[in-house]
Amino acid sequence: MKRITSYIPNTITCGNLLSGCMAVIFTFQDRFDVAALFILLAAICDFLDGLAARVLKAYSPMGKELDSLADLVSFGIAPGMMVWSLLDGFTLFPYWFKELSYIALLIPVAGALRLAKFNTDTRQTTSFRGLPIPANALFWIGICLFDNTATWHPLLIPALVVVFSYLMVSELPMFSLKVSSLSWRANKLRYILIAGSLALIAWYGTAGFAGAIVLYILLSIIDDITNLCSKSSNTRV
Repeated sequence: MKRITSYIPNTITCGNLLSGCMAVIFTFQDRFDVAALFILLAAICDFLDGLAARVLKAYSPMGKELDSLADLVSFGIAPGMMVWSLLDGFTLFPYWFKELSYIALLIPVAGALRLAKFNTDTRQTTSFRGLPIPANALFWIGICLFDNTATWHPLLIPALVVVFSYLMVSELPMFSLKVSSLSWRANKLRYILIAGSLALIAWYGTAGFAGAIVLYILLSIIDDITNLCSKSSNTRV
């Protein structure tokens, strides 16, 4: 029985990978809505495989590597292809803009670097350094589904690609959504993020995912500044 249960987390991770592959297929069919749903399904699988591994005590080096490979496809390649397709469809802009669309490939490249860094960085057990790759994918879901080519400046999305790719490989401290208790004091930022994200999604629909990730980044920056000020104050005392 124990042997059978040990396969459950990896099976869920394979669901993550398959969802990412389906997202890529639907992206090339210009079905961003369906592609986004598969990326969201991949995110659910990504949460459940870790939960299953903890509950069943079924950790393994193979599971860790498989999880990273699945995440690269679902949260790196899939959103990267969505952004490339979005930029490639901007037909009203100068001819050189077609070439600029390949900047979207920074998303999977930075995602791969982010995952490799995460797997080898012992500091990221309870918090993160840099924007997690699933969060980056959710941001791009919001952008791609919100798209109205009459709204965007032609250089805005490429600029966002550069900024968010940098954030993934940066040293910016970001809090994790993992909780050890339900107390307000210990989870204040998490509760604010959840409430704010639900409000943004309720108001803006799927475009609210982009706002939710921006809120996550801002709250993490505020938390980092607060911690630095607290440490500075304690040192002076």
